[in-house]
Amino acid sequence: MAAGLKRKAMDELLAWKKVKTKQALLVVGARQVGKTFLIRQFAHEQYKHVIEINLIETPEARTAFERATDASSIMLRISAYATEDLVPGETVIFIDEVQECKELVTALKFLVDRYGEHYDFVFSGSLLGIELRSIRSQPVGYLSVIEMFPLDFEEFCWANGVSSLVIDEARAAFEQRRPVDEVVDSRLNDLFHSYLVVGGMPDAVSGFTGHADMQLVQRVQGDILNLYRYDISKYAGDRARVVRRVFDLIPAELNTQGKRFVISHIEGESRFNRYDNAFMWLVDAGVALLTCNVTEPRYPLELSVDISYFKLFMSDIGLLSCACGMEVVRDVLAGRLDINYGSMFENYVAQELVAHGLASLPPERHLYFFRSRKMGELDFLVEMSRGHVLPLEVKSGKSYRRHSALSRALRTENYGFTEAVVLHEGNVETDGPILYLPMYMTMFLHR
Repeated sequence: MAAGLKRKAMDELLAWKKVKTKQALLVVGARQVGKTFLIRQFAHEQYKHVIEINLIETPEARTAFERATDASSIMLRISAYATEDLVPGETVIFIDEVQECKELVTALKFLVDRYGEHYDFVFSGSLLGIELRSIRSQPVGYLSVIEMFPLDFEEFCWANGVSSLVIDEARAAFEQRRPVDEVVDSRLNDLFHSYLVVGGMPDAVSGFTGHADMQLVQRVQGDILNLYRYDISKYAGDRARVVRRVFDLIPAELNTQGKRFVISHIEGESRFNRYDNAFMWLVDAGVALLTCNVTEPRYPLELSVDISYFKLFMSDIGLLSCACGMEVVRDVLAGRLDINYGSMFENYVAQELVAHGLASLPPERHLYFFRSRKMGELDFLVEMSRGHVLPLEVKSGKSYRRHSALSRALRTENYGFTEAVVLHEGNVETDGPILYLPMYMTMFLHR
């Protein structure tokens, strides 16, 4: 179903092939974000011979790899399951769902050291097992890592046939701090509201663009949510029950007034330390996005993180909408003005910021917000460049110019803010250091 979707990660795959020496490539990300399809497309376009082995679909191959004792025995098993000739210099070896085989993951370095000059190796997997999380931090001399996410809003626009002229006009308005042409603004706003319910999972996007069938989209999304619950049961071990409870609570917690996750809602227990592994399991698996409070909104943000006070978002806004039910989907598409869009808009912004590399560095990869009794709350804080922190406010109603916490923060000289962004549903405006941007312009925020 995901055929024909243009993905930014393709440029990263091509860049790896161009500059690598003996480096293998590891592509990670949550399940169903399109890793396998994109790698397969890349491999068949760039190589004469493609060897693909999926360790879930071919369990006998997984068993064979588990019995391998060194690099040469692993290569022997690859050749045994290959359906094409292994021609040096013309062959890519693609091992999918590599998290299923601990032995293969731990032997990856030796395999590349011995055979990397003759063959290109691409591994793909979901961040569901401790083995895959540990090797992504290994020396870059033999491994390059690409993390994939659901389609961001710009990719969603491409999938819906939006021309480069439309995107270019919006980007020019963003850069020049001027209003967007009203026709372009209307088109992108309509697509933004569709994105709120479709999200960026490739099969859901294909169901929307190919059939305009929201029932189909919801079935796809429901299947993905159930797959995530199955993965929790399979991979989370003795934490599975609590991890599942946290995952199922995310929509309800985002609907609370503060949108922060209340620990005591899990099992009546208020101690964060008891459950921190459950939250981080979901974040590591790529199915949830963590936004941590900082005690001071100053660079570097990581030094003042208070991990016990946080918000937890879904990794895909479409999955959040699905979890909220079809009535919410109908209301969003109908443009009802009395809906509380706040949590949905914030989830969308969090998803965009993470996809654009504006979270903290892996393996933590969390976002930041600031809240204090004296100052109030700033929805997001982003380190746009060294020493430059940009506060972001997300407004869902007509009173988007009312932002007392942001105004106080801008007046606080110690914070050093030179500008701020308010994301809302109107057009581009400026008011001193505050830049008001349409919600869809989050796609232009990059470090």
